[in-house]
Amino acid sequence: MPDPRVAAVGTSPLGRTELTGRDLFSAAVAEAFADGPDPAEVVDAVYVGNQSESYEHQIMYGTLLAEWCGLRHVPAERVEGCAAAGALALRHAVEDVRSGRRDAVLACGVEKMTAGGTAGATNALSAAFDRALEQRTGVTAPSQYALLAQRYLHDTDATERDLARIAVKNHANGAANPRAQFQRETDVETVLDSDYVAPPLKLFDCAPVTDGAAVALVASEEVAAKFGTDGPAVRVAGVGAGANNIGVADRDLTFVEGAHEAAKTAYDEAGVAPADIDVAEVHDAFTSCEAMLAEAAGFAPPGRGYESALPPAERSDGWTDTHLSTSGGLKARGHPIGATGIAQAVEVYEQLTGTATPERQVDDATTGLLINEGGVADAVTVAHVLTT
Repeated sequence: MPDPRVAAVGTSPLGRTELTGRDLFSAAVAEAFADGPDPAEVVDAVYVGNQSESYEHQIMYGTLLAEWCGLRHVPAERVEGCAAAGALALRHAVEDVRSGRRDAVLACGVEKMTAGGTAGATNALSAAFDRALEQRTGVTAPSQYALLAQRYLHDTDATERDLARIAVKNHANGAANPRAQFQRETDVETVLDSDYVAPPLKLFDCAPVTDGAAVALVASEEVAAKFGTDGPAVRVAGVGAGANNIGVADRDLTFVEGAHEAAKTAYDEAGVAPADIDVAEVHDAFTSCEAMLAEAAGFAPPGRGYESALPPAERSDGWTDTHLSTSGGLKARGHPIGATGIAQAVEVYEQLTGTATPERQVDDATTGLLINEGGVADAVTVAHVLTT
């Protein structure tokens, strides 16, 4: 069975921009293929993660972006899974190469969220909720996640100040990441003084609305060798994915079971354990998400995931030494919904190849985990283990 490699990665600028979705994609592709052959020479198929057509009134993203990078007559599909769309596109690319059906597949993600304004983004995201039981109540993504956060604070020793420390840590990482939407640090008091969006979540607990695109070329070893990478080859060693109940009321509010199962599957496939993971990009759409996903992925003992903001040596017994959200996470790097799962892969690729900026580079990193959620918490979750 072929061993898939991440041969090249790229992103567009992340944040509010006048660029269209196709232009954002073009910027990401240009970076990824700057030191390699033209996409038309190697790419056998394209998968595009895209959350909603409502932002630019555009479906057929597979065909559009294949055309936009000079590809003709290749399979090209849009993949939808709300905020997990990018990771699903990556998973499809990995499975294609593993099967031997394709030698090189372009996994993409793109979202032009600001095109619809705040109201448009809020409405588009609510389409991921159960229509009959949730959408019609007027519930929003922040209020859904606030339910989970309230319960987490009730059931653990965590406080709003602990969640604020996660935001501070991720902003510090984002300040060292030239790709990040927010390249500036913040402090605990600023986070605590920001307005509530949905208690206990404040403005600085929430990921921003982001325009952006990201790409990762998944390829056979032979094709990957055509790209001029200086660091070690990055292998996709394990993949896990699964769907949980769509409705929040039908789930455990503080144990993200779907993410736990997806991560476990990826670990088992890769032959690693949580303690082997050096860096992890987790889906911190809200600060409370990072705390809960640290526990679901096996990095933290139950009820202590909020200590992700602390240096590994200062965490409770039972924690691994894993560094979380070194990119700045969704919170500071940005959250261009359909592109987020691919942007996570870009960060771990840079960490494993030693090409991250010195301020955020984790020494001797050889193994990384990606966790990308869609819907509220784990309505669908995809996990990938990358290794050198």
